[in-house]
Amino acid sequence: MSTGISDPSKTLNIKDIIKIMPHRYPFLLVDKILDIDIEKGYIVGQKNVSFNEPFFQGHFPDAPIMPGVLILEALAQAGGVLVHLKSQVAKIAVLLSVNNAKFRHPVKPGDVLILKCEGLHLSSKAGRVKAQALVHDRVVVEAEISFALVDKSNI
Repeated sequence: MSTGISDPSKTLNIKDIIKIMPHRYPFLLVDKILDIDIEKGYIVGQKNVSFNEPFFQGHFPDAPIMPGVLILEALAQAGGVLVHLKSQVAKIAVLLSVNNAKFRHPVKPGDVLILKCEGLHLSSKAGRVKAQALVHDRVVVEAEISFALVDKSNI
């Protein structure tokens, strides 16, 4: 299966990401893929956290922090890109489970989230990644995330 991506071995821009992910604004939470190695099974993505994000209007407006569940979603989206590209099937990665999630530090407007996922299990039917979100080399969230690969028509 062709992904329509010229060289998925290094970086992906937002146009490449939307060819893979079904998400769109305001729920596409990965701005770019900085590094990917399908053979070694890892991916590094980036999410620029802007004060203009819609969730900051209601998530502690006087002391805005990014909701932890959205940081997990950003990690899951980066992991989903890896699982999709590794499997090379015309399916999308759907979240199955999140295990051992730890929220270590708040993420604030202006932060740049670095999303790192390492494949623990990647196949044509499912995937599991060890995921970390970092700000300035400091781990802010970590978890193990599992996916099922499903046909869009089954959703």
